[in-house]
Amino acid sequence: MATMARSTLTKAKPRRTLRKPSGNGSSAIRTYRASVNYLDSLTDYEKTSSFGYNSTNFNLTRMNRLLAALDNPHKRLRTVHVAGTKGKGSTATMLACMLEGSGYRVGLYTSPHILDIRERIAVCREMISEAAFARAVGAVATAVTKSKLAPPTFFEAITAAAFLHFVAAEVDIAVIETGLGGRLDSTNVIKPEVCCITNISFDHVAQLGGTLSAIAEEKAGIMKPGVPVISAPQEPEVKAVLRRAAEKAKAPLYFAGEDIEFSYRFESSRQLGPHNRICLTTPTSRFEHLHVPALGDHQAINCGLALAAADALKKRGLVIDDQRAVEGLANVRLPGRMEILREEPRILADGAHNAASIDALMRAIGQSIRYDSMVVIFACHKDKDVRGMLRRIQLGADKIIFTSTGTARSVDPVELAALYGELSGKMVQTAPTLDEAMSIAERAVTREDLICITGSFYLVAQAKRMFPQSGAASGSRGRKDLAPLAALAH
Repeated sequence: MATMARSTLTKAKPRRTLRKPSGNGSSAIRTYRASVNYLDSLTDYEKTSSFGYNSTNFNLTRMNRLLAALDNPHKRLRTVHVAGTKGKGSTATMLACMLEGSGYRVGLYTSPHILDIRERIAVCREMISEAAFARAVGAVATAVTKSKLAPPTFFEAITAAAFLHFVAAEVDIAVIETGLGGRLDSTNVIKPEVCCITNISFDHVAQLGGTLSAIAEEKAGIMKPGVPVISAPQEPEVKAVLRRAAEKAKAPLYFAGEDIEFSYRFESSRQLGPHNRICLTTPTSRFEHLHVPALGDHQAINCGLALAAADALKKRGLVIDDQRAVEGLANVRLPGRMEILREEPRILADGAHNAASIDALMRAIGQSIRYDSMVVIFACHKDKDVRGMLRRIQLGADKIIFTSTGTARSVDPVELAALYGELSGKMVQTAPTLDEAMSIAERAVTREDLICITGSFYLVAQAKRMFPQSGAASGSRGRKDLAPLAALAH
């Protein structure tokens, strides 16, 4: 394992490569396509509409046995663990970019992916190559066969593959996002340098519980003895749960805005357009009026949490230059978060998939983008807080078209329309596919209107395939890329 001193990073180090998998059965995994086929053959709770969140389906003993057969790659990594309901991917990405800006070789593990499964595993913002992906997944499959292990789930297998890749790439530190919950999550085998907990709200209530307290208990399951925990501002009942869990785990807990001085404000300028600036002060760091590299108050909170985590890492022995860390933030890209897919008519896609995220999206759009009328194309999955999401949509939408995510988990568009009618009494339209929904929307808008596609990352993925040249027009961009949005400010 590379040491964390800055001096060790001045020369590029040779990268280890995983040996080609051998053994019966899984030895066939020599190609990227074979590795994807193997993962597709495993139980995937991301694609399952109903499942129990228990130690049978989410089995850390099974995960630890798999990792032991792989020589415990996770124990050779220094890590940061990120849990929460919304903002996990954004917070993890911002922290990874800041660490990279400070000269470290950084692994980033996030989920879900949008277009390419390899998006989940990246080193210094470069997603894993097809060859490396095949090697890592092949090694996992071989370990399962040779050690006669119970088949892992999809998420267990790809998490183990990520650990293997980060070791092979000799990362200095890896930022690891949980998949579901925290306590039973496959990533909860690591002992991180720092734990981060983003905003906790209602999501996956059938699995994690129907109260904020129950959900917070599951998220708090990532706490480890002696490992500092940095939390975003939380509701009072969530704070109480996190404090009890931290005391039980003997983990120091710090809340941004309470134990850590933190504030943010919205402003607009000719150079940057609409944006937020944040201030964060600790005994070892001072960030004043820092530009947030993504739109929305929620992203300001995520950025503050990432900064506080970077500061906590200083106390764990990392050498982090504040200015270089801030410069690293300019490299943040967040596909599928307020991403402009097309300019005329303007089409925005956002993967908001719970009520709090929809609320944050509606506020961010109202704050940052000028439009005459907004048409929302919406689809979501059955395991979501559907009523809560629909209540938030009506706060910003002038017209709504319900469609399908294109998966078996999708709520039927007609059901969405009926439920929305009960909640609001307003008329809506439905379309069986995104393509048909887009046709309806495009006939209804003028040049000054906005089409917003939201409710699921699966829906966002479809939208991005429709508009593959969207990367240069992203609404989630760094400092330089934000300038064209100045024209959209109120």
